[in-house]
Amino acid sequence: QVQLVESGGGLAQAGGSLKLSCAAAGSFFSMNAMGWYRQSPGKMQRDLVAVITSDGRTNYADFVEGRFTISRDNAKNTVNLQMNSLKPEDTAVYYCGAVESDYVNFPPRPYEYDYWGRGTQVTVSS
Repeated sequence: QVQLVESGGGLAQAGGSLKLSCAAAGSFFSMNAMGWYRQSPGKMQRDLVAVITSDGRTNYADFVEGRFTISRDNAKNTVNLQMNSLKPEDTAVYYCGAVESDYVNFPPRPYEYDYWGRGTQVTVSS
């Protein structure tokens, strides 16, 4: 069993930066992929933001446009999302997810994730 706890959310101004962290308590090294999703206000679905596999392969959503960087810190059992040049439309609840099983698709689809955190709010003011 793996528990994921997100941190680092908060309020930022447009153009500013935030760094989200996802701490994984449990079998961090058995996770085949870890990703960040977000749920924007008024939307029912969660959208992929970025994902990183155990061998370092990454994938980003088109709307990231080079502004965000996902990384793994194996020493700290964390996955980080550095977000720069934030825009008001980045306002959302950001969720960390982990894929322990073998995934079929790349990037893994939401249903392929085995664990989710509770989310952290990111609010970007204009």
